[in-house]
Amino acid sequence: MKAEDFGFGTQIRKSPYFDASVRWGAKGFSVYNHMYIPRDFGNPEQNFWNLVNDAILCDVAVERQVEITGPDAAKFVQTLTSRDLSKMAVGQCKYILITNADGGLLNDPILLRLAENHFWISLADSDILLWAQGVAVHAGMDVTIDEPDVSPLQLQGPKSGQIMQALFGDSILDLKYYWLRELELDGIPVLVSRTGWSSELGYEIYLRDSAHGDALWERIMAAGAPFGLKPGHTSSIRRIEGGMLSYHADADNKTNPFELGLDRLVNLDIEAEFIGKAALRRIKKQGPSRKQVGLIIDGEPLQGPNTAFWDILKDGVTIGKVTSAIYSPRLKKNIALAMITAQSAVLGSEVKVVNKSGIVNEAGTVSATIVERPFYDPNKKLAAA
Repeated sequence: MKAEDFGFGTQIRKSPYFDASVRWGAKGFSVYNHMYIPRDFGNPEQNFWNLVNDAILCDVAVERQVEITGPDAAKFVQTLTSRDLSKMAVGQCKYILITNADGGLLNDPILLRLAENHFWISLADSDILLWAQGVAVHAGMDVTIDEPDVSPLQLQGPKSGQIMQALFGDSILDLKYYWLRELELDGIPVLVSRTGWSSELGYEIYLRDSAHGDALWERIMAAGAPFGLKPGHTSSIRRIEGGMLSYHADADNKTNPFELGLDRLVNLDIEAEFIGKAALRRIKKQGPSRKQVGLIIDGEPLQGPNTAFWDILKDGVTIGKVTSAIYSPRLKKNIALAMITAQSAVLGSEVKVVNKSGIVNEAGTVSATIVERPFYDPNKKLAAA
């Protein structure tokens, strides 16, 4: 296909890698943060095996950056998140939650600290640039908030370290999990972090000048060719195996961190009055009314991810919904993330799922079992290796 064959109009932005991704076989796109994101390079199962056995390069420029600078940058960023940032060093990254006044999740981004008063918030799919600028209006803090010319790529998979070594030399192997480094590649300004949305060993390469998008893509693909690098897209199979959230699917602004089991990212004892603190204190005291669980769904393999929320029944009563479901060819099981009532979240319990996947029985439901999540490598040993 040709790049001009894809078109939602000029309101949907193209990344600096758009033409390269089409040239390398992208057959379909979705929209994320008002941008095109490649979602189809052929067989999604093959994309999964490419990721877990070798390496894939993904255009994730849709992970837009909110840049916060100024004398009060650190203080301001702390007002946005429930995670204690007091010991966050320059050069470090942290997974954070951004909540509203009711404790609802607005985004679950990666925070990068480039300098003492220079931060990037690398976004999931919601408009935090507008939120942060709005919060700043009456915050009384000296900060500047904008979106920089920054476009990330993800290089993910067990051979990603070798490819990075070929690109940047041996010193890149010293980069620790959830740390960053500012570098140049053939004169192209980039920032590299040991992060990614795959639960595998991986790196994110943040291009700092969009004019070099095509050159950077081709340079990485050439360096990766001896290691089996393939163009790819973020794998729904691998992210569900790893229990990774997809915003708007597994969480939204009505979902609080305690429902998701993310208590470790809520520090209610810090001095800062971050947005949502009072609500989260109240929710913690009362206990969440819902909980996210894993499900193993019986039946034949699902033919792709769910495109709607599926009701979950217990004794004929709706207790929640399946938010993300997929067939894992590695586990040889249908796996899913689900949000159900807290009292129903008993490991080993059997429930019924109402879906349109073609694997239902005559009653219109299929059996499923509540299990722990993540489904694979729960301690993230692969990503942190």
